[in-house]
Amino acid sequence: MDAAYQPRPGEQRKRRARLEVQCLFGTFQLERDYYHHPGKQQGHFPADAGLGLEGGYSPALARLVCLEGADQPGFDKAEWHLAETGGIPVSARQIQRMVQRVGKAAQDWQQREGVAGSTDAPILYVSADGTGVPMRGEELKGRRGKQADGSAKTRQVYLGCVFTQHRRDEKGHPVRDWDSTTYVSSFQSIDEFGPCLRREALRRGMGSAGQVVLLIDGAAGLEAMGTRCFQDAVQIVDFYHAMEHGGAVLEALLGKDHPEYKGRLHKWARRLLKDQVEGLIQQARREAKGTPAEATVEERLGYFVRNVQRMQYGTFRAAGYFIGSGVVEAGCKTLIGGRCKQSGMRWSKPGAENILALRCIHSSRRLEEFWKHRLDTHAARNDSLHLAA
Repeated sequence: MDAAYQPRPGEQRKRRARLEVQCLFGTFQLERDYYHHPGKQQGHFPADAGLGLEGGYSPALARLVCLEGADQPGFDKAEWHLAETGGIPVSARQIQRMVQRVGKAAQDWQQREGVAGSTDAPILYVSADGTGVPMRGEELKGRRGKQADGSAKTRQVYLGCVFTQHRRDEKGHPVRDWDSTTYVSSFQSIDEFGPCLRREALRRGMGSAGQVVLLIDGAAGLEAMGTRCFQDAVQIVDFYHAMEHGGAVLEALLGKDHPEYKGRLHKWARRLLKDQVEGLIQQARREAKGTPAEATVEERLGYFVRNVQRMQYGTFRAAGYFIGSGVVEAGCKTLIGGRCKQSGMRWSKPGAENILALRCIHSSRRLEEFWKHRLDTHAARNDSLHLAA
């Protein structure tokens, strides 16, 4: 490999250097050439790039270390698990460093431009949600939050998912295709996250799906994302969130302890499922008119007024669509909460971003694809023509 390497313009061969490489089955010594570019102040080991080494780790071990570091509740647990199951000694600190080394590339990879895919699915769903990740103090300076003093303890991360549906069950309820869900995550603003989720939907075949359905919770940012990035999709506000807001309207009208509160809430559910959201808005306005609660009720009805077309649940059910965003909600709990919201955790933005990218790739069953891309990227560093261009 060293003999076949053609140095780039300006590179100078300096010496042979020895590296102890750790792999799945132990360690071995590797001697290889070192090149240095004085003008760029950069060094290069052609053998390391050709073999796909990650520091002093083989590609297979690096992949396993990243998998354990992202999958286990903490880096200490990942260290223990590697030692107990494979007799592989890698410290928690080294696991953390490896996750951060590879995680940035994983984040870039999941946000990449891609070739539009195809699907034979009659319905392709796109869903998104945001949740807070506890952050270190320096990551929260100047950020507004929900604490009593207006400060923030968390920083919002968006999670998006894409899945397909081919059939309904014997009762006519939609059935999500097994292992069809893929995920993307980002700490970027909704304006940047929206196009990232759109690219994922295009890779999954949004252009060839029979119908595209966008499932959101009705938040203003996600609503704007739908308008910009998925304007041709059927947009549905999650039924559970609609009922939460319906409860807030009834609480303003009656009070939560009112004996009719639960019965009225059940009636709201039945009427929403019959496409009667506009009737509910008008009824609530009539009841509140002239009462001290009128302004509060009108404010809480704003959620329904903005989302009338997204709340035609009877029509959506008849068409065989999901009306709940449970897939992405579960993803927020497992992908994000299961790793980044454990007791006592405080993250840096790059730390959380990188580990979540690896978790999304894993849950999307794309580890093989990502690691092949990374090996190809390493090998391309030895292509003098490619690099010169």
